[in-house]
Amino acid sequence: MTEQEPSTAASTDTIDLSVRTPAQRSRTFTGILINTAIANITTSYLWFALTFWVYLESRNVIATGVIGGAYMLLIALSSISFGTFVDRYRKLAVMRFAAMFTLVMFVLSGIMFLLTPEEALLDLTQPWFWIFTMIILIGAVVENMRNIALSTTVTILIEPDRRPNANGLVGMVQGLMFIVTSVLSGLSVGLLGMGWTVVVALVLTAVAFAHLLTLRMPEEVRAAASDAEGGFDLRGSWAAVMAISGLFALILFSTFNNFIGGVYMALMDPYGLEMFSVEMWGTVFAVGATGFVVGGALIGKFGLGSNPLRTMLIAVMLMGLIGALFTVREWAWLYIAGIWLYMALVPVVEAAEQTVIQKVVPLPRQGRVFGFAMAFESAAAPITAFLIAPIAQFWIIPYARSSEGAAQLEPLLGEGISRGIALVFLAAGLIMIAVALLAFLTPVYRRVSASYATTAAEESAESAAESAAESAAGPAAEESAAG
Repeated sequence: MTEQEPSTAASTDTIDLSVRTPAQRSRTFTGILINTAIANITTSYLWFALTFWVYLESRNVIATGVIGGAYMLLIALSSISFGTFVDRYRKLAVMRFAAMFTLVMFVLSGIMFLLTPEEALLDLTQPWFWIFTMIILIGAVVENMRNIALSTTVTILIEPDRRPNANGLVGMVQGLMFIVTSVLSGLSVGLLGMGWTVVVALVLTAVAFAHLLTLRMPEEVRAAASDAEGGFDLRGSWAAVMAISGLFALILFSTFNNFIGGVYMALMDPYGLEMFSVEMWGTVFAVGATGFVVGGALIGKFGLGSNPLRTMLIAVMLMGLIGALFTVREWAWLYIAGIWLYMALVPVVEAAEQTVIQKVVPLPRQGRVFGFAMAFESAAAPITAFLIAPIAQFWIIPYARSSEGAAQLEPLLGEGISRGIALVFLAAGLIMIAVALLAFLTPVYRRVSASYATTAAEESAESAAESAAESAAGPAAEESAAG
């Protein structure tokens, strides 16, 4: 990657919107969005397949918890660097680099799977399992650099009044990614095996990279002059966030759902795979993931209300309630309904900060702000995933499957082989509700809510003044035309 700009104030000649019409820029954004969707689906497909394959072969929730937690931890550790690179370089250059790196990692994983016996790959006491897993996870994590760049291309390519719609499209694509990925991963592991799954991921990654090379974004004449320093500008990221009043609180509130997300990450797949076959579980999760699409569509139509933070915390409380109740009995319909409702609430939390950042943060700092938000929010899930997986494996699940434990849990959680996991879900959901309720009482929540209300009132007054000016200019323009 070249085209780096010195760390000076943003110049006005970095973006030239006169090169093409808004319709042409919109078509380019659609191409970038579809390309990123294919890349996201491919990396998630391989990551989900790895999780399914490891659990089915080992029946060890520690392995699935470590895989999920390691993925989120790597995102948390690397997102600030990703955001720094997005700020310092042209966006398409960043996306092409990420696509090429992911392709190389997947090639290495395929070579390793071909040369290493499957028994050695599945032995958690041997280094081969961890090396194979880390190669796939690193490739999938670096691909996330494209998602940060994608958020900044909305600012460059889309007209201001259409950006919420573009963000809605991004949310819809993410929902479709969950649906397609879960179905393909389950069917692929069940019917093709892990080896051919790696081959499919390789082919799709190569196709997405080739298509990305054909895209052009001439509006970005050069990378916006940024004050980003080095490859890990933590100080600049923190300064960019703190420069906007209430932005850090917004990011903090949006992490609440990630704490319970860590529990889901570690235990949702094992619970589902105990209830369904791997092929059926992929389809079941896809049905539940349609809630993500419906939730995004509802936000696109009705918005988030006058106070996005209040809406966010209410959504987090509902997530906790669903997490506490959707496994109280080992019923398939209850589990599917709970997943669907949880997925429908995820876009509420994410949408509350996306458009706000694009509106209030200058383009030369948006990459670091998005990267900081991703790092902060992603760090929450590994904490719970790493903690809960060994606790569930060695203490809670054996206790729940013992005759004494099963008898004690039966009045509350019914019968079934996964009552230990259900107990973890119940406790995590109740904690989540309590945390969200406490957040309502904090001075930060009241201060940020008041700031949002003031900003909304100012924007409404400005809009009314502009409308009045246009109305007053109308008769004068008519008289001038008549004269």
